[in-house]
Amino acid sequence: MSGDIGTIAILGGTGAEGSGLAVRWAAAGYRVVIGSRDPAKALAVARDLCAPLDDADITGAGLADAAAAGDLIVLAVPFSAQLATARSVADRLAGKILVDVTVPLAPPKVDRVRLPNGRSAVEQLQEALGDSVTVVAAFQNISAHHLKDLDWQPDCDVLICGDTKDGREAVLRLAEAAGFRGIHAGMLQNAAAVEAMTSVLIAINKRYKVAGSGLRITGLE
Repeated sequence: MSGDIGTIAILGGTGAEGSGLAVRWAAAGYRVVIGSRDPAKALAVARDLCAPLDDADITGAGLADAAAAGDLIVLAVPFSAQLATARSVADRLAGKILVDVTVPLAPPKVDRVRLPNGRSAVEQLQEALGDSVTVVAAFQNISAHHLKDLDWQPDCDVLICGDTKDGREAVLRLAEAAGFRGIHAGMLQNAAAVEAMTSVLIAINKRYKVAGSGLRITGLE
């Protein structure tokens, strides 16, 4: 566990991906705070996630309290709520890393690429929050299907985009703690390609009737 990131706050942590990542990070020794608009729901989900784990430290709170408690924040909400959620806790994010898991999907046709104005959603988030927050894009291509199963060995990589090396390195360590191989994938602008790949993977899942295809970068040691 990283010495400078003891507590991870997951905003939207009651959803499938957020709660799955919470389980894996808690199992790796991190303290996790689930953040939700409904604090009671967050507390209930946190209790359920802790039940099958030994010595897991997962708690629940409202969005603002969770963001304040986290040394690092993960934003795992639908695209429609991305900017509003981040702005609602912006004063709790200053000086911290915000890991954005958001993908700009456009239901019901989520298997088609829809980038907002042809740019990555995470770039627009960074612009909205300003330079006091270090936004990093990661985990967009990871299926939530197996995340809570700690016996499952991930066979896909996590592509990490961010404008600072320190930000990318911190998130790479979190990817590894969750059992994945993290890959530096360049600047935040490159997240447009990573976000777009989620729709491609959804189309592959539908065509081949699989639960969660993923990406593996070849040619690396």
